[in-house]
This record gives sequence, C-alpha cells and structure tokens, in this order.
Amino acid sequence: MSAAALSLFALLLVVAVSLTSRLNVGVLAVALAWGVGVFAAGLKVEQVMTLFPSSLFLTLLGVTLLFGVAQANGSMAAITHAGLRLLHGHAAWLPLLLFVLAGVISTSGPGAIATVALLAPLGMGMAHRARVPMLLAVLMIGNGANAGNLSPISAIGVLVLSLMEQTGLGGHAGAVFLANFTAHAMVALVAWALFGGPALRHAPVMTDALATPMPFARQHVITLAVGATWVAAVLLLKLPPGLTAFAAAALLVLLGVGDDSAMLKQVPWAVITMVCGVSVLIGVLEKTGGMDLFTTLLSQLATPATVNGVMGGVTGLISTYSSTSGVVYPAFIPAIPGLVAKLGGGNPVEIALSVNVGAALVDVSPLSTLGGLCIAAAPEGCDVRRLFRQLLLWGFAMSVVGALFCQTMVPLFVR
Repeated sequence: MSAAALSLFALLLVVAVSLTSRLNVGVLAVALAWGVGVFAAGLKVEQVMTLFPSSLFLTLLGVTLLFGVAQANGSMAAITHAGLRLLHGHAAWLPLLLFVLAGVISTSGPGAIATVALLAPLGMGMAHRARVPMLLAVLMIGNGANAGNLSPISAIGVLVLSLMEQTGLGGHAGAVFLANFTAHAMVALVAWALFGGPALRHAPVMTDALATPMPFARQHVITLAVGATWVAAVLLLKLPPGLTAFAAAALLVLLGVGDDSAMLKQVPWAVITMVCGVSVLIGVLEKTGGMDLFTTLLSQLATPATVNGVMGGVTGLISTYSSTSGVVYPAFIPAIPGLVAKLGGGNPVEIALSVNVGAALVDVSPLSTLGGLCIAAAPEGCDVRRLFRQLLLWGFAMSVVGALFCQTMVPLFVR
C-alpha cells in the first residue's frame, strides 16, 4: 500500500475510532502521523513535528485561558444568573431568554461547550420548575450556544477561521458567523413552535424564580471590563485574538481577580489535543498525497450542483457521533480546494459554510458533547431516558435539515 493510501486509511481510522471509542483521537492521530510519515513516506521525525499547528494551538490556548479566568471567578455564572432573573417569573419568556443568553455568552468567547456547561444546570432547573418542556429548554440552550459558536472571537470560531485561512479561504468571518447563526436560529424557532412554546404564553407566573440574588462583585466587574476591552481590540484594532487573550488573562491574574491554577483547570485540553493531533495527521496526509485520494472519494458523492447539500449531510452524520471541532472541521475544511478541483466546479466558500453548518446543527444529539452535557444536567424528576431518545431523533433529523439548509440557503451568504 502506498504512503498516500496509508495516510488516508489512518484518517479514516481516526474518524472511525472517534465514532466508537472514548480515546482522545488527537493522541491516536499523532501516533499514526509518526508511523505513516516516518516509516511509510520516509519523512524525518523533525518534518513530522513541524506539522504541529503551533499558531492554532497558541490561539486556542489563549482564548480558553481568558475565559477560564471568567469561568473560575464566577463572572460567567453571574451574567447567567442576572439574565435569568430578568424574567421576573414569566415562564413564557424563558425559552427565548435561554437561546439569547446562550448565544451572547458563546459569541463573546467561551464557545458552545463552555456555555452549555455553565447554563444548562441553571436553565434546565428553572425550566423544570416552570413546567417548560425539557426538550424545548435543551434545544434552546444548545442551539443558542451553537448559534454564537463561530463568532470571530470564540474559541471554535477562531479554529474554523484559522483552518479556512490556511486553506486559502480567509476573509469570510462575517459569512461564517451569519450562516451558522441563521441556521440555528431557524431550527430553534421551529423547535419553539413544535414543542410547547406557544402554550407557554398562558403559563402562570413563577413566584420562586431564582429567589436568591447573585450580585456582581469586584472581580466580576473587572473581568467584564477587561473582556470587553479584549473584544474591542480584536474586532476594531484587528489584533490577534490568541496573543491578546494571553495578555488579558495575565492582567486579570495580576489584578488579583483570577487564579492561575483555577484558570488552567478550565482549559478544554481534550478538545485542544484533538484539534492539534488531527491537524498533524492532516499535514502528513497532504505531504503523502493522501489528501488527493480523500478529495477523490468525496467527489464521487456529489456534483458541483449538489456538493453543498452533500457535504452538509455527510458532515452532519459524522458529527452526530463524533467531535465537530476536534475531528470534522480539521478533516474536511482542508479538503475543500481539492474537492472543487476534482468536481470541476462548486464554490469553495459555500462548501466551507456547508461543512460548518452541517456539522454543527446535529450537536444537540446526546452522543455529542452539547447534548451529553444537557443530559448530565437534567434536574431531578426529569425523564432522562425519554429526553435521550428525543435528542437522538432530533440529532439525526438535523443531518437532513442541515443538508437542505446548506443546499438552498448557504449561497445567500456568499457574495
């Protein structure tokens, strides 16, 4: 077997393991990259090591460190608590508030996983007391968090934009965010209409809604001020988000409103390991010609006219069981230029948006991280088995919805 075929087999093995095993596939990907690169392709060990995405690693680490401080010192919890208290016991507004609150927090930097981990216990507990259907609450939290997940200052948004930049598809941050936000807002609206949203307009006022206040303390105010300055520097001054995040995180610790040990514990090392490890294997794939084989396989599934929908559906099915940010994005985005060449047509930016949206829409599946976090946060008295089945069916349905959205709507975001 040629080195190109071996490298492609290694990638397919990583995808398969990500669907069936709890092993962090970033570790497996680096091991396979070393084996295929050195022993099959004749690369030097140093050449394989240079494929590590150091720039992406620093960016992801910096952003997650900054929001690790905000998470650890209670700033994000204070924002969430304040947002939920705005309801004054009116249950009818709870689904909308959960979506908006999740979207705002995710957009501002932490990304969907951290947002759901923070908001799900509070939001689902309040929904249960207000007799809001639990499926609706979960879908509002999960889709709201994912709606903001690809902002240019969120950890996963930085990942996707970096991958697109490396692939020659940079300069489309607005389209990336808007396409993803629109898709999730649309399915959230459908979920509200289908799963009890209209009936909540007649629900009684909750007299016990978050009766215990959680006032903003000094560390919360300082953290929010530094975070807002960081956002302004990135968006208005075009400063690098990762390196400036290191500076902001260091400043918060020096000001005494953050603890470095607690900050480091909040960093999603598993996700960073997955993303960087798979990126190393993708680098070997490109050097050995395996990427050319990969795009040939993908081109056999689609035509230039159907490629958006096909990519949205395929990435959605894989993402139902696998990691969107750790496996799907690093594997599929680099393949886009070669795929377009093989097809003899297709808009590479539209295909990239289709990969982004198709893979993300299914993330409330209980087999994905977001859905799993919500299942784990289900309050006492909730029928967890029923919720699991409902989310599983919803996740599979979203692979079809994602394909349809990508085929019909994604071109509207590319000019």
